[in-house]
Amino acid sequence: MSTDDDFSHGIEAFIARQTGATSVRVADLRRLTGGASRETWSLDAVVERGDGSTETLPLILQRDVRGAPRELSRPMEFQLMKAAFDEAVPAPEPLWIGDEAIGTGESFFVRRVDGETLPRRLLREDVYAPARAALPEQLGRLLAQIHAIPVEKHGLDELPAPPPDASPAAYEVGRYEQIFRAIAPEPHPVFELAFRWLRQQPVIAAPAPTVRTLVHGDFRIGNVLFGPEGLRLMLDWELAHIGDPMEDMGFICVRSWRFGGPKPVGGIGEREPFFAAYEAAGGAKVDAERVRFWEVFGNLRWGVICLNQARTYLDGVSKSVELASIGRRTAETEWELLELIGS
Repeated sequence: MSTDDDFSHGIEAFIARQTGATSVRVADLRRLTGGASRETWSLDAVVERGDGSTETLPLILQRDVRGAPRELSRPMEFQLMKAAFDEAVPAPEPLWIGDEAIGTGESFFVRRVDGETLPRRLLREDVYAPARAALPEQLGRLLAQIHAIPVEKHGLDELPAPPPDASPAAYEVGRYEQIFRAIAPEPHPVFELAFRWLRQQPVIAAPAPTVRTLVHGDFRIGNVLFGPEGLRLMLDWELAHIGDPMEDMGFICVRSWRFGGPKPVGGIGEREPFFAAYEAAGGAKVDAERVRFWEVFGNLRWGVICLNQARTYLDGVSKSVELASIGRRTAETEWELLELIGS
């Protein structure tokens, strides 16, 4: 029996246990592209029940790439997605947490929704022209919904968070500087300059903000499932934490997430309509200076993440060439940091 057969049979046995089905057959199992820290699989589970009825469940399975870094445990990420789904946020519907029989480490299933995620198609294809027009305001409203998810109500208190008396800005800068110094395989003077610049900004010295919210942490084009009409789902919640809501607003403006598009919000929108839609949907009043701080930090943070992905490969923890190639993208972030800091 092949490894693929073992994988399929493991999925079938797991879904049968979860659903009480008399039999389950996996159809159209295929690995999707993208994602360096986890594998994403699409499948249809044909479920036969004891009364003779049959149902086909369209599913997405995500499982870890062995050795890839991760910030949230899979149970916590699953719980977070359930909270978002229960609060009517456009998020995947989580179904089951998996086990070792179907993956390396914990894995989970969500209900599949059809759509597109490739930014180059969004930015270039005529069929997505309405989506390009609609998405900036849709994303503003979505972000307000995410920031309004009640953390305590859904038992999300264990999400990463700065100490109560600490500024989220100072905390995140310190955290990523510590990561950078631990993993950088060679000097990066631009990153040193960026850390110094960030520490000199008023946001760092300001008192801890009274408003702390759930922060998606990876809010960007590339993690948005869209159709011709625009937004369908927000994906990839594994970097979520508690912090300053302006962090998400700055991160979507990081140049790497514009994918060659000419506009600052994901390559497709201007800041003002995005900010206005966020505020109109109940988000906090946008502080443009804080957003700029988080945009600079977002470029630096992505650069450090690129180094971390490459280090996983260089240390022999993973043989993923994708992890190795991501390390080369540090140059993009260094160039943009010089542009931002010098402007």
